[in-house]
Amino acid sequence: MALEDNGKVIIVEGKSDKKRIQSIIKEPIEIICTNGTISIAKLDEIIDATFDREVFILVDSDDAGDKLRKQFRRELPEAEHLYVDRMYREVAAAPKNHIASVLISANIDVCAEYLTYK
Repeated sequence: MALEDNGKVIIVEGKSDKKRIQSIIKEPIEIICTNGTISIAKLDEIIDATFDREVFILVDSDDAGDKLRKQFRRELPEAEHLYVDRMYREVAAAPKNHIASVLISANIDVCAEYLTYK
């Protein structure tokens, strides 16, 4: 849990995704890892933990990510879905400036150094 709760939560698949995002964002946001496939118990736990909060789903652009995203669309219909370009496939493999632009489009504060494009 972030030290200061700003009401935002990002749900990702793995720890490497979480680390990648943590290095880019400037505001205190809780990042929850599903660790790939998700059980009903874990899904219920996430739903309880994100009640009345602004939820963002940022998972890989592959079959497993699509399946997870579909499950979250059903169970957390109010969540906003964020997408990395399919050419990068994985959140952890996407360039930091690409992830920063995805996050900034959702009004998530990011480090300015990642907003420069070459």
